[in-house]
Amino acid sequence: MYKVYGDVISGNCYKVKLALHLLDKPYEWLPIDILKGETQSEEFLAKNPNGKIPVLELEDGTTLWESNAILNYLADGSDLLLSEPRLRTQVLQWQFFEQYSHEPYVAVARFIKLYQGMPAERQEEFELCQVRGHKAFKVMEQQLKRTPYLVGDQYSIADIALYAYTHVADEGGFDISGYPAINEWLARVASHPRHVTMRG
Repeated sequence: MYKVYGDVISGNCYKVKLALHLLDKPYEWLPIDILKGETQSEEFLAKNPNGKIPVLELEDGTTLWESNAILNYLADGSDLLLSEPRLRTQVLQWQFFEQYSHEPYVAVARFIKLYQGMPAERQEEFELCQVRGHKAFKVMEQQLKRTPYLVGDQYSIADIALYAYTHVADEGGFDISGYPAINEWLARVASHPRHVTMRG
């Protein structure tokens, strides 16, 4: 059985949890408290020398880290990872977009507000995250006006990657009511029969 080291309200950890549920793969969840420095312990650093969650531990004791890399591993050979080379590359395209143009702003704003309680010294950074987060949402909105999922007609790990922080964007101070295609997509993703909520 897989072991997942993570924080239940972390979007990056939720990606792994959601994928495991969609793929109907059993796992054990091992909670890690990042605010208490548990990712910096000697034991944890032996699993991920980068000191971050999530970490997926395989049955042989080896570990994988970086949420989107874990998604690719779990989804390999399934319907969640498209096999046609051009479409598979588009999945990667959206995963890179999530890590460079979405997560650094949407997730960071949420961390500042939800985890840290909006400290005054991070207010300026929070405001910048709002601007750049909305830029990312506009890119997603354009695509989702054209296709039901981020890569055409099929739900994939590209959707999992971007759903994770988008569906809780309000916890980072974002109002996404002005993005109708994104909101329809959020409902579409959540309607999957094996969907599981972040805190569920």
